[in-house]
Amino acid sequence: MAVNLFALIFLGVGVLYVDQVQNTLLQSRIDELVKDANIMAGALGEAATDDPDSTELLIEPAENILTRLVGVTQIRTRYFGLNNELLIDSRDLAINNVEIEDTMPRELGIGDFWEIVNREVSVLLDIIQKREILEEYHEIENEMATDYPEIMEALAGEESSRVRKLNDNTDIITVAVPVQRFRRVLGALMLSADTGDIFVAVQDVRLTIIQFFCASLFITLLMSLFLAKTIVRPVLKLARSADQISLGGKSDIPDLSSRNDEIGDLSRSLKDMTEILAKQIDAVASFAADVAHELKNPLTSMRSAIETMEYAKTEENSRKLREIISDDVRRLDRLITDISDVSRLDAEMSHSLKHQVNLTAQFETLVDIYLTTQKDNLPQIHLDIKKRRFKTKDGKPAPYCVRGLEGQLSQVARNLIDNAISFSNKDSNIWIKMHRRYNMVEILVEDEGIGIPVDKLESIFDRFYSERPKGEAFGKHSGLGLNICKQVVEAHGGEIYAQNRTDKSKKIIGARFVVLLPLENN
Repeated sequence: MAVNLFALIFLGVGVLYVDQVQNTLLQSRIDELVKDANIMAGALGEAATDDPDSTELLIEPAENILTRLVGVTQIRTRYFGLNNELLIDSRDLAINNVEIEDTMPRELGIGDFWEIVNREVSVLLDIIQKREILEEYHEIENEMATDYPEIMEALAGEESSRVRKLNDNTDIITVAVPVQRFRRVLGALMLSADTGDIFVAVQDVRLTIIQFFCASLFITLLMSLFLAKTIVRPVLKLARSADQISLGGKSDIPDLSSRNDEIGDLSRSLKDMTEILAKQIDAVASFAADVAHELKNPLTSMRSAIETMEYAKTEENSRKLREIISDDVRRLDRLITDISDVSRLDAEMSHSLKHQVNLTAQFETLVDIYLTTQKDNLPQIHLDIKKRRFKTKDGKPAPYCVRGLEGQLSQVARNLIDNAISFSNKDSNIWIKMHRRYNMVEILVEDEGIGIPVDKLESIFDRFYSERPKGEAFGKHSGLGLNICKQVVEAHGGEIYAQNRTDKSKKIIGARFVVLLPLENN
């Protein structure tokens, strides 16, 4: 509201400017009266004398001249002789007749209200501007030149003027000039006129400004209330809701999404952000509970083994207990390592910048490393990358490229290959296939293992879920590998899911993991 009212201050300053205009108009009126007075004095000096050596005017010719001139100008004119006496007054010539009409008191209306406001504003402006207090004007019976300082100055040969207060609303201007004949002063001519028309004009302008100011103020207040209701209050509601959430209160952001404006956008953004934060908090809490549960199992086993150690009577029993403790320690180390990888993965996915990743070269390199370092202990790994129609500048088929984090995508590939290896015999096969599927690159990792229980095709991607082959030692896997794969793939805008490979008789002959990632170079 303060900002909206600030513009009205300049409008209020306009009232002060009107007073400056009034002073300008007043000075213009004085200049006009001086000009008229000089014309009349010149006419009297030339035409109302007997000869060039005359020391006084002829009254009858002077009255005739003033009668004609005052009839045109309608300005009260008085002529004083060298003996300071008033010799001619235009009022005595019956030129400026004033008719006074008595009127009945009228009822107050809206116009009177604005007049009262205007008058009070005028009084206030007089106080603010500290205007000069004018001498009051009084009609004097048998007036003499000595009653008017400006007449005395005119008789001395100087032009002079005065402004006096006539009543509460009007001032009166008096101008005196010498009447001369060949630079000989014959008398003084005084013209007087009130400033009622100037006052009325200024008051009309001031009243218009005041009315416009009041109308603008009323509209501004309405607009401020409207803006407060439609903008400020909703923003305050959103702010209070955010404060409640930060203090641990209920995450209830007002739903203003129906508004098709910035407030609606802000409401939707805050609501979405709150929901995401709530999901992340729930995920962290769930993750912490899962971690605590997974860590508790090996710790419980270790404690039982240590407590039983005291009762072991043979070296064989002691050795078995030590092996159990050693296995639990390794299991704890593996769990902590994998948990650390998951935590680091979340941070890297949130803050790292994505770059172009060449999946073709990445899988070729990984398979080459597996075959070079573990060839004698691995199943047969087959890499099948379907060539693309697009060619590079050197004429070779374009590789499959995605935008993402190379380290995390490489970890997905290693986890899927390691998972296939753990479910495969040495004399079995693993197929890694890569081809285009619409605007995605599809990666298949297939094995000839025992497959996946049909009701566990989705559960295998949960944290700490482990479905291992029979005969494999318990605790060798943390159950986080496939969960990491899912997080990384989804963070790259892709999809991962599992299937069972079947033969013609619908018998399960292995597992298949499918990864879809959006291609960058379509």
